[in-house]
Amino acid sequence: MDADDKTKPLARMIPVLSGLAAGLSLQAGAALAQSAAPGAVIVLDEIEIRADTTARRFEATPGAVTLIDRSEPVGEAAPTLADTLSEVPGVVVQEFFGGNDQPRIQIRGAGLQQNPAERGLLILQDGMPVNRADGSYVVGLAAPGQAESIEVFRGAAANRIGANVLGGAINFASPSGVTAPGLRLSFGGGSFGRGEVAGSYGIDGERADVLLRFEHAQKDGYRDHNGSRRSGIGGNVTLQTGEAVTRLFFSHTDLEFDVAGPLTWDAVRNDPESNHAGPVIVGGTPVGPGPNVPRDRPRRDTRQTLAGARTTLERGADIYDFGLSLSRTDDSFAFPISSGFRDTEGSDATLTARYSRMGEGELPLFETGLTWSFGKADRDYFHNLGGARGPAFGRNRLTADTLSIFAGGNLPLGGFTLSPSIAFNHASRESEDRWGAATRPTVGYSPMNPGMRLPDGAVPAVSTSYDRSYSGFTPALALSWTPVEGQFAWISLARGFEPPTHDDLLGTVGGTPNSGPGRPNPADPAAPAAMFATPDLEAQTSTTLELGWRGTWQRLSWDATLYHARLKNELLSLRDVTGATLASVNAGRTRHSGVELGLSGALTETLAARLAWTWQDFRFDDDPLRGDNRIAGAPRNVISLVLDWRPVERLVLTGKLHWVPGRTPVDNMNTVFNDSYALLDLGAEYALTPNAAVHVQVTNLTDERYAASTLVVDQAMAGQAAFIPGEGRAFYLGTRLRF
Repeated sequence: MDADDKTKPLARMIPVLSGLAAGLSLQAGAALAQSAAPGAVIVLDEIEIRADTTARRFEATPGAVTLIDRSEPVGEAAPTLADTLSEVPGVVVQEFFGGNDQPRIQIRGAGLQQNPAERGLLILQDGMPVNRADGSYVVGLAAPGQAESIEVFRGAAANRIGANVLGGAINFASPSGVTAPGLRLSFGGGSFGRGEVAGSYGIDGERADVLLRFEHAQKDGYRDHNGSRRSGIGGNVTLQTGEAVTRLFFSHTDLEFDVAGPLTWDAVRNDPESNHAGPVIVGGTPVGPGPNVPRDRPRRDTRQTLAGARTTLERGADIYDFGLSLSRTDDSFAFPISSGFRDTEGSDATLTARYSRMGEGELPLFETGLTWSFGKADRDYFHNLGGARGPAFGRNRLTADTLSIFAGGNLPLGGFTLSPSIAFNHASRESEDRWGAATRPTVGYSPMNPGMRLPDGAVPAVSTSYDRSYSGFTPALALSWTPVEGQFAWISLARGFEPPTHDDLLGTVGGTPNSGPGRPNPADPAAPAAMFATPDLEAQTSTTLELGWRGTWQRLSWDATLYHARLKNELLSLRDVTGATLASVNAGRTRHSGVELGLSGALTETLAARLAWTWQDFRFDDDPLRGDNRIAGAPRNVISLVLDWRPVERLVLTGKLHWVPGRTPVDNMNTVFNDSYALLDLGAEYALTPNAAVHVQVTNLTDERYAASTLVVDQAMAGQAAFIPGEGRAFYLGTRLRF
């Protein structure tokens, strides 16, 4: 069956589903489903509109969850993902593109070796996925500055919201015309050509409210070839009709940024603003392997339009939630020469349905839900010839669907609560190779002559068509206990399931699309020619034991989680010495262990502190080649300490320490390591009036020269360009206004 034929029935369903959501909105009620938490709604009163219900249900969830309140933002007009998430224990945010807001985010190692992270997490807006149907996502499309709250689900806690990933989920919940009425503006700018503006306008009506928002941020960058620009518009309309509330939302994001690439360790220390210019030949051997950034000009240009609707109907103890979202994503990624240009254009749709039966507790007595995403995309590949598109060498039609069906409950047992659940997960990934020709145009990669064309037929074409399906059950069992008011403890055992994305399956085995064994000097058609072949991958699975304890005592609050996971077929991404992506592989058995600790409290009447500590140990498990080595790219410890001092009511002074102690392996063979580093930031915010504030910030006060992250390779070479330098000392000044 043709891929178009498979999607036609789905397309015919969309008007029906839209009509269903609209019909439900004509019922009567007062709940708004913007949270992704199970059974969580926001109750709208005439005056007070707070997500107290959501907060209480988060506190009662037997799993690792964090709720970030951004209703009263402090700091930048367009805060970065690192600024927003760095204080969440268990979430590791690594700068990847030289100060641009395109980080690598990993939770419990999921998607760790993707650069940038494009797998392993479910990214949501108002409970609807930003991810494509195959599970991939572009991290820079997330807009933390436009969120009123951010919900973080780590590990199996995300199973209940339809996550087919091992790491977890992050939901960015938008404000409404009720929670953010009137005109709000923020401006800011600072070092390295940074400038940004953001604003919103909310209208609070009797039975409907409207919010419109926009943002623009740009930056020349700390390094050469390091500029970025991000623009976004969006909004939502909330309709209350009796027992039902419907939120309609839309957003459009235009993102482009340069990829400055990695440096050698010596360059990080001596010239961190530079770009690597590729290997040179010394005695017939490439020295200083890595991409040639000045020549190949790698960059990314992505646009995504997202629209959707969610309707929540509350009838006594019964809560019904329906959602439908549609997205269009156009993505162009220019890699260094060995991978070329990758252009992807596609559309996706997601349907969600959930039923919750509430009891006397904060969590549902019973709940069941369905999340189904499906989509298709056209992907074209071109050679990168000095930063320009060369001849095409690949063309694929990609289709995907991912289904999760969940059922679970929360059963009171004396002073305990037993929470059993199970989910069925199914995914299909289909590629139709549309190239058709017997051969592919081939460029011979050579440091001395990188644009050399090989003769036609030097690399026989290998079909990249495939039709893969993955299925699995993910049962979970949790036992929770509230020993005293304000304290909550749990233990859980859960299975995890995550299928590969198209980026994993459209890998290159035995070389790159441009070169491989026996090529290019001289071209040898008899040599192995598995270039651009698709790897045969299994879904990765996990079994995780988790213990947690969170609570408050006097002025102190804490959130502590201990976990140990056994993984099978963990998906790892391999790279060649230039940093270009090769095939993804299943690693066999691995194990992930970690501690996630958050502490906060008032030290005095004017001084408060927040601590987030993440300890993680990810290892191969008796691998034939790598033994029990640490999995590359994961720092062992990440510590964030924040002090807020309010000497007078209108002034807040902030000091922040970000510390990564110990060395982090660059490669899976554990032969090359990144050094530890510590960064100190200082900031201040002064409220001129209740509706106007100014803020100033200095980051990396000591101008530390360090590698914020690294490329992840299987075996690194001495002197390899594998280190991503962090941004030097920077200044920022901004203001925030309300009218």
